[in-house]
Amino acid sequence: MLGIKSQTVKYLRPFDLAREHGISTQAVRNYERDGFLPRAERTPSGYRTYTRTHAAALRSYLALVQAYGYAVGGEIMRSLNAGDLDAALTAVDRGHAQLLRDRSTLDAVGRAVEHLTSGPGVTEHPPADRAPLSIGELARRLGVTAATLRNWEAVGILTPVREPVTGHRSFGTADVRDAELAHLLRRGGYPLEHIRTVVRQIRTAGGTEALSAALDDWRRRLTARGVAMLDAAARLAGYVALLDAAPAGRRTAPGPAPVPGSPAVV
Repeated sequence: MLGIKSQTVKYLRPFDLAREHGISTQAVRNYERDGFLPRAERTPSGYRTYTRTHAAALRSYLALVQAYGYAVGGEIMRSLNAGDLDAALTAVDRGHAQLLRDRSTLDAVGRAVEHLTSGPGVTEHPPADRAPLSIGELARRLGVTAATLRNWEAVGILTPVREPVTGHRSFGTADVRDAELAHLLRRGGYPLEHIRTVVRQIRTAGGTEALSAALDDWRRRLTARGVAMLDAAARLAGYVALLDAAPAGRRTAPGPAPVPGSPAVV
């Protein structure tokens, strides 16, 4: 990887890091600026010099982006480079917890589809085995805002009843199921119009082909995300090991910087 074959300090140019991933040298500098990479060492003339620690950081960050997205990937790397391993691991744990919740919701919806399609012309709704939720309670359950739920209602995804006296929205068991399905598909990048069609199909048990296709696609996405998390974890573990091996107070490999104008050792 980048020609690093011994424990001797090898200095790398921004181009060397960028070339491995097919990105620009400006992107490498931006990642350093944003805290995703450790601060580069500088030659007396001000040129950046990177080491295998920076190369490992870049591999880790790009793998994290594939698994967790830009925001969380950046959060994890900034925490590590600031010496806060606990904060980085907490962000990783949140990502795994979200993936587990998505799998659970997907399985629940899949079971509902199987039930609804088990016989021709069957229209079933979950039993009303719990008290209805207010809009605030449902928003907290899903981790969204009440405004989001009102928007879903406005486009026809949700159809809550209104309390006769107060006029407040009341979300029964079937409404909660519809909201959970909408939330799942929204995170999968589906437009509201498509989600409305899918939810209406499962609500009426009429023509579930689009629903089944959407769920199959989302399951593939979840699997890909899980595999990406495995890859990111392996790269992150290697990076943490390099940080742990670095001398106290120094997050880049020690040694004199190369003479300005000389080629980087790669």
